[in-house]
Amino acid sequence: MSMSRVVKPDEEAVDDGLLSPSKAVKATSSVDTSQVDKYATNDGETLVHLLKANIGPGILALPQAFKNSGLWVGFAGIFLFGAVCAHATHMVVYSSKELCRLNNRLHLTYEETAKLAFERGPRKLRGNAPTVYRLILLFLALTQFGFCTVYFVFVPQNLKQALECMTGGTGMSQLGFQAAMILPVLLFCYIPELKVLAPVSMLAGILKTTGLILTFYYLVKDLGKPHEPVPGFAGWATLPLYFGSAIYAIGGIGIVLPLENKMATPKSYPGWTGVLNTGLLLCVIMYATVGFYGYLMYGNDVQGSITLNLPPGETLAQVIKILIAISVFLGYPLQFYVPLTFLVPALRKHFHTSRSKFIAEYCMRTAIVLITFVLAAAIPNIGLFVSLIGAVASTTLALLIPPFVEICTYWSHKEKRIPLLIKGSLIFALGLLGFVTGTVSSVMAIVQFFTSGSQEPPYSCEC
Repeated sequence: MSMSRVVKPDEEAVDDGLLSPSKAVKATSSVDTSQVDKYATNDGETLVHLLKANIGPGILALPQAFKNSGLWVGFAGIFLFGAVCAHATHMVVYSSKELCRLNNRLHLTYEETAKLAFERGPRKLRGNAPTVYRLILLFLALTQFGFCTVYFVFVPQNLKQALECMTGGTGMSQLGFQAAMILPVLLFCYIPELKVLAPVSMLAGILKTTGLILTFYYLVKDLGKPHEPVPGFAGWATLPLYFGSAIYAIGGIGIVLPLENKMATPKSYPGWTGVLNTGLLLCVIMYATVGFYGYLMYGNDVQGSITLNLPPGETLAQVIKILIAISVFLGYPLQFYVPLTFLVPALRKHFHTSRSKFIAEYCMRTAIVLITFVLAAAIPNIGLFVSLIGAVASTTLALLIPPFVEICTYWSHKEKRIPLLIKGSLIFALGLLGFVTGTVSSVMAIVQFFTSGSQEPPYSCEC
């Protein structure tokens, strides 16, 4: 059975930054309303899904992001980016509602919203609708596979440190730990139906929550002791790397429409005190808290994941690394399956027999896993990956596309054109600035990483 069906958020397909391009359902007489009601989520469940989708390994990289910006610039920047990204998210949500009304649709996904919006926009843009649709799918795939690559870095680094310090030495390099992940990851990713992984997702959520709570305990327990002072502003040179990491953590725009589409009461989703704003505000507060206290605690020694800074001589700290590493590992197949909802059908249509379709699909699954492994093995630095993915894919989805979607959706409303063009231009300019500077800085940092010959972040098991 192929993975050609739609991934549903209620099947626990929503995980760290999960961007689910599930298909929209047309509002026709053929819609099975009993099924819609059966899978509908209440406000509390939707809020939990939203928090789960936006709180992932990216939050653990924010202390290093604060190192690139400075303590107070990083703290203020998180709230600024959070507000801009939240507004851009609302631009897409309200545009989707308007387009649903105009096209007699019940639900629309992000890529479908953008396509329909461009078809209603200025005449010069209408022909670009199919290209925008494919572009969004491409960046959704890049984002998800980027998450998978980060996972192939994050899990081995944390497991290696924990096991080395708990056992006195394993004799395995980080590359060895990464290679050991390949087989279990492949077995998970060969499962054709994502619904089978629902219990795995639940376990991952429990482990991740426990690990994050215990990590925060370490960030604040020694704050009263003298620490090396940290700058409020780290300088302009490294600020673009901060932008990429911040957008990576915040920019989960692709999940907002699938979550709303599954709500029993979608009217409570937008609005000042709606589920969306409540969830995003809680996420931003958590981002700012972890980034602020993590950098304040460890200063310039902060690493790509704050878990790598936990005291190596304490058993509890090593248990935290193992808990979070396992939760992230269990999240890999959930991130992996989302792009398959459109990649598998696109691949299988080029083959004619059931056997050839099956072989092609599983060759693709294998190839994707191996590619993420190779990339992770080549650049064993979480911070560089996070910055690059955030600058390229997350910025495009969260800041560059939404202004066009809103402007095109309401283009026929002449009285709204000028205000929308002004607002959209400001958001687009911010996104473009971050895209260009963040991408260039991330690529330069990766090149420097290769030329410097650095391989693994140094650490010692002695306190």
